[in-house]
Amino acid sequence: MSKEHYQAKLETLKALPRDMIKKPDLPIDTAIQEAENRYMWSKQDANTLVERINFDWMKYGEDLIVRAGALRYAQSLWEKERKSIGEAKKIWKEKSMIAYALRNELFADFKYAYQSRKDLLSVLKAIRKGKSAADMIQDLSSLSALGTNNAKELKMINFDINKLEKADSLSNEMATLLAKANTEALKTSEAKDTRDRAYAHLKEAMDALSIAGKYVFKDTPDRYKGYINQYYRKKR
Repeated sequence: MSKEHYQAKLETLKALPRDMIKKPDLPIDTAIQEAENRYMWSKQDANTLVERINFDWMKYGEDLIVRAGALRYAQSLWEKERKSIGEAKKIWKEKSMIAYALRNELFADFKYAYQSRKDLLSVLKAIRKGKSAADMIQDLSSLSALGTNNAKELKMINFDINKLEKADSLSNEMATLLAKANTEALKTSEAKDTRDRAYAHLKEAMDALSIAGKYVFKDTPDRYKGYINQYYRKKR
């Protein structure tokens, strides 16, 4: 039912005001369990809460299970996206070491081969500017083109011409990997925002029910205890 709860709440979550969204202040699995426990406990008191203080049971009580289910599914989506970006980053890290090594090799080869060509050394210097991942990708492509168009000097130093094709191919591969990593990061950010919204929505109901229960049962310890946040109680 968690997916159905999530789908039923998605538009509500998107519409929550930004100032209501806070970083979860307790573990998500704990928050969900406490919500389910609170629901089972307070269900026995539903009529009393409504009769005594006109508590909106449907909004904050009966809806608690739906809100908890929405949070559970939102958390699972975020964990899935987080795992995906972790894999993308791992592949990028492994491949980028190879890409940077090849780029540095080409710079050294070209600097030596073109030592008497000031015009090409000037181009080489321009290519070398920039230190970002995107710059490295462009460098490989530019170096491949520069070497292909000026192969005479490279052949004179027994340069492996296959490196030029490899650089061009690796440039395209790295561009794809970087785009995927960036896309996954964006998706993860969106998934986390939705998760945080689902948590805020659940907390709203939990707080309302807790405050109401503590007030109504302030003189009834056996019922009052069920409206206390157990997570913080255990941490004291």
